[in-house]
Amino acid sequence: MPHDYFGERVAARFDERYAHLADPAVVDPIVDFLVERAGDGAALELGIGTGRIALPLAQRGVRVHGIELSEAMVARLRRKPGAEEIGVTIGDFATTTAPGTFALAYLVANTIMNLTTQEEQVVCFRNVAAHLEPGGCFVIEVLVPRLQRLPPGETFQLFDVSPTHVGFDEYDLVRQGLVSHHYWIEDGKVEVFSPPFRYVWPSELDLMAQLAGMSLRERYGGWKREPFTSESEKHVSVWGRRS
Repeated sequence: MPHDYFGERVAARFDERYAHLADPAVVDPIVDFLVERAGDGAALELGIGTGRIALPLAQRGVRVHGIELSEAMVARLRRKPGAEEIGVTIGDFATTTAPGTFALAYLVANTIMNLTTQEEQVVCFRNVAAHLEPGGCFVIEVLVPRLQRLPPGETFQLFDVSPTHVGFDEYDLVRQGLVSHHYWIEDGKVEVFSPPFRYVWPSELDLMAQLAGMSLRERYGGWKREPFTSESEKHVSVWGRRS
């Protein structure tokens, strides 16, 4: 089983540190998008975490089940109102099987990059396809690597500086590797969190979908259906399972 980088130490402060991502202005467009694609069917969230998206999605009447590797993150989810309506299967979302079939499966906030090899990402697409009903769809939100912004010869990219947090990404350009370094400054102490990721290109994801029997239906630059262009810093893509 893959290493759990989101264990008790990270889970204990996760909701507090990323509270801005739970703001309705951020969450509502995501939920609106997913509700439309779930229709009357059920939804499967890969990497459900503490329920930032699953809980408001369930409140909109969608039956939600999640797969999550971190038991500590799920424990936080279970303490929240409405969590009793959501089923969770503990395991690696690339290979773990959830009960039932789904009209929608989704991965948000770069979570596909938690799978640190191309093989794992390909297996994830196949696992999703096996869970989808005919005509069902798979939605991913993930960044577009901005390698052209790296200075010549450099492999580090600063992405946040604040009084309580410094963050920078370290790229391995040969392996498509990315280590996201976080330095949290709180109560006079520095806590370091450096999880590894694998960045992936939109066209590469399209091929993974094709190998799993899915094809691209939609691609946007954000959850509000912004056009996807050469300047987009992320994409929201929808692949459909072929009947």
